[in-house]
Amino acid sequence: MSTATNTMEKIVSLCKRRGFIFPSSEIYGGFSSCYDYGPLGVELKNNVKKAWWQAMVQANQDIFGLDSSILMHPKIWEASGHVENFTDPLVDCKKCKKRFRADHLLETSRGIKPDLDGRRDVPIDLKNIKCPDCGGDLTEPRTFNLLMKTYIGPLEDSSALAYLRGETCQGIYVNFLNIIDSQRRKLPFGIAQIGKAFRNEITPGNFTFRMREFEQMEMQWFCKPEEAPKWFEQWREKRMQWYLDLGLRKENIHWRQHETDERAHYAKDAWDIELKFPFSKAGEWSELAGVHNRGDWDLSRHSKFSGQELSVVDEETKEKFYPYIIETSDGADRATLAFLTDAYTEVQTRSGEEDTKHETEVVLRLHPRLAPIKIAVLPLSKKIELQKTSQIVLDLVKAKWMCQYDDTGSIGKRYRRQDEIGTPYCITVDFATLEDQAVTVRDRDTMKQDRIKISELSQYFQNKLNF
Repeated sequence: MSTATNTMEKIVSLCKRRGFIFPSSEIYGGFSSCYDYGPLGVELKNNVKKAWWQAMVQANQDIFGLDSSILMHPKIWEASGHVENFTDPLVDCKKCKKRFRADHLLETSRGIKPDLDGRRDVPIDLKNIKCPDCGGDLTEPRTFNLLMKTYIGPLEDSSALAYLRGETCQGIYVNFLNIIDSQRRKLPFGIAQIGKAFRNEITPGNFTFRMREFEQMEMQWFCKPEEAPKWFEQWREKRMQWYLDLGLRKENIHWRQHETDERAHYAKDAWDIELKFPFSKAGEWSELAGVHNRGDWDLSRHSKFSGQELSVVDEETKEKFYPYIIETSDGADRATLAFLTDAYTEVQTRSGEEDTKHETEVVLRLHPRLAPIKIAVLPLSKKIELQKTSQIVLDLVKAKWMCQYDDTGSIGKRYRRQDEIGTPYCITVDFATLEDQAVTVRDRDTMKQDRIKISELSQYFQNKLNF
């Protein structure tokens, strides 16, 4: 077993054991490539979404939030090209009957990476390529649409057909005029949305990296065509810096520009932020996020299919034009996995206890802003006087920060548990606290311990956790 595979298995085990992520429908044997976020996982993912929303909407007076419906008029997906072109090439092994994406096999075997988004003319030549599992022969590639179908109303016929949205951005495009009218905006401006999307993936996998139900964080920036290259570069810089500011290691993240023949047919330019995940093969990177210049494709298409004019008038030339769109696309699930895996660290025992002297400990070095639990309150013993004081301390800090109370096991083992879930600060209430009304605050990363008066704790953590 490779070191990378072993590390990923440890992370998956940690997520299940400590309440980050559970397999969906587990008591029924699970449900393929669907996951449930546990008590710590939902906090981590919510923190990721909150950080993204603050960076996009709160920090920018010219970007507006939206929460569009998951179910939308089916013609939207015709206009966007999803009904016709949102397909993956599917092959089956004639021997073991397993299914694979033909483009993934092509990339693995020959290093060819076609981007099939909106392109049906990309040839998939699998000559001499065998099943990666059993070596059997493969069927000819056939297209498989990724949109998930459903029906609205009592009858399941073509008149009631609808789709679970395959991406969140279409809900933004069809609300373009609503934002202009309600917010009294002129170009340039952006619309941001966090929401669920669904894709009937043939080969999902790598834990929460690729799922059939996932959450997107997308912003669409509308601007004049001639200004698009300038805005494209600005948003590229901002999106990379966001990941770095929240703790991703610089050596593990980079940009990759799409080749001309791999872009979607409407794309003017496209770059991906790629990360070295533990499951990434040696020397390879996996897609984390993207910034795309989509040109005027989206608004012009929706104008054509809806009959509603979505062009704007240039105030100087008085000419009508369709705005260009710079898209920043991030996945809430994929970003959460990125922060989690990049923060995973194994160190030699730090607790100082004899019984754990030679063991390996896990420290989840999450940025404090993302950490599910910000502060843990740990009474040195279960004696009633320490319990009462610890409860006073807990009530003081939990009003502002997510906290956890733990009084089970030795103090060293409790420190280890908090390190394992990424808690940046632990408060120990000891017997000296009863005399000096002060507690010991331990820093996860530096191991430094400060003696702080209980009356000064709020200001202490306000300085430490002021995001």
